[in-house]
Amino acid sequence: MIQISIRDAQGALLAQSTHPDEALARVDRVYQPGDVIVIESDAPHLIVQMDAAILPGEVYLPAGRMTWPVPCGEHRLAYSPAAFTGARHIVTARAMTQGETAARRNLARNPADLRGETNFFPHCTANVETRGESCFAARNVIDGMRHNDFHGEWPYQSWGIGAREDAWCLLDLGREVEIDAMALTLRADFPHDAYWTHGHVVLSDGGELAFDLQKTADRQHIPLGRHTVRWLRLERLQKSDDPSAFPALIEWEVFGRDL
Repeated sequence: MIQISIRDAQGALLAQSTHPDEALARVDRVYQPGDVIVIESDAPHLIVQMDAAILPGEVYLPAGRMTWPVPCGEHRLAYSPAAFTGARHIVTARAMTQGETAARRNLARNPADLRGETNFFPHCTANVETRGESCFAARNVIDGMRHNDFHGEWPYQSWGIGAREDAWCLLDLGREVEIDAMALTLRADFPHDAYWTHGHVVLSDGGELAFDLQKTADRQHIPLGRHTVRWLRLERLQKSDDPSAFPALIEWEVFGRDL
């Protein structure tokens, strides 16, 4: 059973939808600060769409519950200007099939990821986000968008490191999965941007791999070999000698399957 509930800051129920396989919720309301969407499910793997202007994506709910405060204020700058606006909104959630969870796919992609602690996965965090702004938050690198010829507000949201040399980004998948490759899409607003020439990825199974990167707007594929992991961490990112101080990451994809 899947249930979507939309509540205001005081906990009053605004809308609700319940269905065995696919819940379709609609709320007629101009979103207010403090509004929250709660999805509860017997199935841990769901495909959710939190707004008509946000891409649908996969989430994993280890405790069967997903709490999603509707972004407001500055947080909205990392989303389409059409998101969360107007007086009617939709939220959908459906259970993934066994075939979908067994298939090789990008396990990192989660357009619903939020900054801060979450009770759903995948989830990205980092030790630095440029000026603490949502447009440069770690969650942006798994939102499914790879537009990278500019920087700043949607659709160019990225992970910015504020010129830190010790920057790292952690991807937590919420459960152990089998992976074999990843791909990085760098922000390529040259000459405003620099880029990283080298980096390391550390894996939760104790593995570690050094990799090289090129100055390109294209997705860069990095074979990892077969590993069973819960999390991965990008670190020791070495900036090019470009005069710019601003390398940034647009998208981080990790390919594999559920066990």
